[in-house]
Amino acid sequence: MTPTEQIAGFIDECLIDTDCFLVSYKVKPTHNYKVYIDSDSGFTLEKCIRINRRLRKMIEEAALYPEGDFSIEVSSPGIDAPLTMRRQYVKNIGRKLEIELTDEEAKGITGRLLEADEERIKVEPVLLSKRPKKTDVPPESIEIRYEDIKKATVCIEF
Repeated sequence: MTPTEQIAGFIDECLIDTDCFLVSYKVKPTHNYKVYIDSDSGFTLEKCIRINRRLRKMIEEAALYPEGDFSIEVSSPGIDAPLTMRRQYVKNIGRKLEIELTDEEAKGITGRLLEADEERIKVEPVLLSKRPKKTDVPPESIEIRYEDIKKATVCIEF
């Protein structure tokens, strides 16, 4: 088993009995591991530090890099990173999303995420105008299958 495969197992082990989940990780040739983790209840600095320390300790105890020539960066994917997992959609119910569809002919959708199940999400389109007109009809919700989503990102609201 390669060090990269072992570290993937260590990451999984670090997340047991937490509400955290692995979104992705990257390995650079310089043994630099970038681990992106999210959490159902929000990925706090304390969770980040705890996972980073535990992962580092596991790597050192396994003596994967006896000279210590490795580095680990544990962080969240960031608010501007696209959603890639169903669990991230569930976590963001109630938030506004910008959704780009795989159908090149279709327009993108900006809407409030209402539901997320195993196959699709349900969004309520948001009117882009700041001041609704008396003639504006409230938008109906739209169901979108995950495979029809090219990219979805959370909109930052103030």
